[in-house]
Amino acid sequence: MYELMSEKDIIAFNQAFDKGTVINKSSLSFAVEEANHTKSWLRGCAVLVRAILIDHVFEEGNKRTAASVIGAYLDEQGLLYNEEAIPKAVTKILMKNMTNIRTIERVINDVII
Repeated sequence: MYELMSEKDIIAFNQAFDKGTVINKSSLSFAVEEANHTKSWLRGCAVLVRAILIDHVFEEGNKRTAASVIGAYLDEQGLLYNEEAIPKAVTKILMKNMTNIRTIERVINDVII
C-alpha cells in the first residue's frame, strides 16, 4: 500500500491557486482511496490526476492542481524530472480526454529524466 496524499492535501494544493472549492467530492474521495491502496506510486498519481482533470474535481484550478500532484509524487520518489514537461503532460491528458489509467501513467512517466 502506498500512501502519500489525503483529500486535505489535494485541497491545499488547489488553495494555492483558488479557493479549494470541491465540486465533485465523490470522485476525489474515490481517487484518494484508490491511490492510497495501490502498490505503485505511478498508478496512485495517475488515478488522482485523472480524477482532478477528467472528473473536474475543483471549481477552478484543476490543471494547476494536477500539475502540483504530479510534482509532489515525483519529489516524494526522489526522481529527476523536467518541470516544464509537467504542464504539457497535463494539457495532453486534458486535450485527448484520457481516461485510461495506463495511458495517463505513460504520460506522467514521460516527464521523468
